[in-house]
Amino acid sequence: MYCLLFYDYVENVVERRAPYREAHLDLVRKYVSRGELVLAGAFAGPVDGAAFAFNVDGRATVEEFVGEDPYVAEGLVAKWQIREWTVVVGSAMQSYSAT
Repeated sequence: MYCLLFYDYVENVVERRAPYREAHLDLVRKYVSRGELVLAGAFAGPVDGAAFAFNVDGRATVEEFVGEDPYVAEGLVAKWQIREWTVVVGSAMQSYSAT
């Protein structure tokens, strides 16, 4: 199943994230290497949030990511939300079934 994780960042996140950025990116790399995180990145102009696309067995994996993320632990994320995502087209699709 695909899940999207949305972050809303606090003000001045670009300046405030510096001490935690490498640990955050290490976490991202861990989930990418396991094949669970497909795409991720911050919104631009302004940098006020981010989106992550996961391909996982269930949302618990995404919740685990949030629980491990130093950006969340250090208060850089004001709010986060997980949404299950029904993907019907795209090169990353593994399968499609009409329901």
